Amino acid sequence: MSRVDEALNQARTTVGVSEGRGPGGLDDLRVHAVDPSILERFEAERPSQPREGGQQVQAAPLPKTLVAPAAPTADSAANHVQFNPALEGKLVVSRGMSAAAIEQYRRLAAVLDDLRLQQGLRTVMMSSALPKEGKTLSVSNLALTLSESYHRRVLLIDADLRHPSIHEVFGVPNGPGLADIARHPRSAIPYVEVSTRLTILTAGRSASNPLALLSSDNVRAAVKTAAERFDCVLLDTPPVGLLPDAQLVARLCDGVLFVIAAGATPYPLVKRAMDELGTERIIGTVLNRVERSALPSNYGSYYGQE
Repeated sequence: MSRVDEALNQARTTVGVSEGRGPGGLDDLRVHAVDPSILERFEAERPSQPREGGQQVQAAPLPKTLVAPAAPTADSAANHVQFNPALEGKLVVSRGMSAAAIEQYRRLAAVLDDLRLQQGLRTVMMSSALPKEGKTLSVSNLALTLSESYHRRVLLIDADLRHPSIHEVFGVPNGPGLADIARHPRSAIPYVEVSTRLTILTAGRSASNPLALLSSDNVRAAVKTAAERFDCVLLDTPPVGLLPDAQLVARLCDGVLFVIAAGATPYPLVKRAMDELGTERIIGTVLNRVERSALPSNYGSYYGQE
């Protein structure tokens, strides 16, 4: 059985663990990636102790012990952004976010940072088989964690030209953005700096033919330029099972993180979507919305949560 099949089997049995294979190794990669919404009942304090030795993440092969940075706080640099109030408690920089949920994003960020250091992976897209599986919230939290906890320079690109939503998460106008770059290649890239280390490129003005824009040389050049300028470039895309957009974006990226809604997305749809993207591009899966009852009984108490 392949690693992808093992990950899909885990998703089918709604176990809150994701498993993936990097393009050059890390076959035993394991990362918990639990959506904050299932942990809203946890109300204890998050870990606050700073780690020793500065902000560099250990480059030892996973899953050996990682030295994790301190969790971001409400006083962090990104907190001056007017986040969508509906997401209070669901973003890693909000006070209502549980310590357990923050830890999952820190572990996921550690995996990506290790792949960057070990294999040069810089551009990663996040997608899903169907809408409303949590990919946008997951990629936003991952961007915040990499920038605020790991002090990486991160660019978050909204490559969902049909239903953009990154601008809604961060409370910024939608445009000009990626679609405008495709139309006007000589224009300066309209980056929106939301903190000292986190930058956003919105989707921009709606497009009547998003496939033509996403496949343009202008977009390809913009992503390449971003990979040279930033430590990590994350892209949010439309669902794979409904539209071909994500397949075009995947060609521009070093790897794909695939979000699966536990107990909701049919296994055949997930398998087909991964096949369409190309299993060699999948560096990991994020099992989202795991029921609290599926977590180990001592999961919350480890963080001082009952």
